[in-house]
Amino acid sequence: YDFDAINELVEGVGATLGFSADDHITNVGLTALSEDFPTLLGLLADVVQHPTFPAAHVERVRKQRLVRIQERDEDTQEVAQMAFAAALFGDHPYGKPVIGDAATVATIHRDDLLAFHAARYTPQGAILIVVGDISAAHALELIHRHLGDWRGPAPVLDVPPLSPPPPATVVRRTLADKVQTDLVVGSRVTPRRHPDFFPLRVANTILGRFGMMGRLGAVVREELGLAYYATSSHEAGPVAGSWYALAGVNPAHVDDALDAICAEFARLADEPVADEELDDTQAYLTGILPLQLETNDGVASTLLNMEWHGLGLDYLYHYNDLVRGVTAADVQRVAATYLDPAHRITVIAGPT
Repeated sequence: YDFDAINELVEGVGATLGFSADDHITNVGLTALSEDFPTLLGLLADVVQHPTFPAAHVERVRKQRLVRIQERDEDTQEVAQMAFAAALFGDHPYGKPVIGDAATVATIHRDDLLAFHAARYTPQGAILIVVGDISAAHALELIHRHLGDWRGPAPVLDVPPLSPPPPATVVRRTLADKVQTDLVVGSRVTPRRHPDFFPLRVANTILGRFGMMGRLGAVVREELGLAYYATSSHEAGPVAGSWYALAGVNPAHVDDALDAICAEFARLADEPVADEELDDTQAYLTGILPLQLETNDGVASTLLNMEWHGLGLDYLYHYNDLVRGVTAADVQRVAATYLDPAHRITVIAGPT
C-alpha cells in the first residue's frame, strides 16, 4: 500500500487506524465495523510487519515533529513538566521527552527506522486485545491468518536502573514575552504494582482531581484566587512514578501560589481526611470504572492496562475493594512519605 491507498481503504469504510508511543509501548489502534474487521486487520498486520518508511514521508513527519517541538519549547506548561521530569529522573529515559528534541529528531534517518522496527516490532511480548461483535473463535482464526507467520527477536525490555531520588531542588526556566508562569511541584513515587498505588491514587484525587480539581482547585484557585488552574497528577509506570501539583499563575503570584500548594501538601499529610470527603472520593473512583467499560475502546484500554501491568484477570472483581480499602491513615501516610519537602522538586517556568 502507498499512503493514498491506506487512507482510501480506512476512510472508505469509516474506520480508524492509528499509532502512538510512550516510554515503554507502541500502541496500534484499529476501530472498524464488524463486517470490515477482517479486511482492516489484514491492513494492520501488513503495516505492522512490513512498513516501507518512504523517504518523502519520513521528511514530512520530521518537519511536523520539529514544528511540534518548537511549539512545546515555547509553552510554559510543557517546559515546566519537561524540566520536572529531567530533575526528577536525571539522565534516565524517564527524564527525557518521548518526542525528543530538535537535535535528536534532526539526526534520525530512514535506515534508523528500519533498524529499530526490525529489532523492536516483534510478536514476542506483544499484547493483542479484540473487543466487539465478533466471536473469540473467529477473531483467533483471523489473527492466525494475518499474523500467524509473524516472527521476530525477543525485544530488549530492560529498563536502566534509577538513581536515588534527588534532594529538594528548585528549577527555573525563563521564557521571555510570556504572560503566565507555570509551576510543577512534586516527587518521585512507587511503580504501578506497588501496594501504595491505590493509597496514592485516592490521595491524589483528593488533592487535585475530584470535583473542580480537588483541594488545590478549591483553595489555590477558587478561595485564594492565585491560579488560573491548579490540579495534580499521579503517574505510575512499571519502574517508577511521580506525584505532582500543577498550576498556571500570574508571575506576580508565584511565591504565594507555591506557599498555598505546599500548605495543601502539608494539610493532606498532617490532618486526617474527613469521612465524607474520603467516601465521596472513593465513590468517584469506583463510579468511573463502569463508565469506562461502556464502550469497546474503554474495555480494550482496561484489558490492555490489566495485561501490561500484570494485574490479573480478576482485577476488576477486586477493584472496588482496593479503592474502598484505603483509609484516612493511608492517605496521610503516603502524603507524608512522598510529598516530603526533603525530596520535593519545584519547577517555575515563565517570564521571570
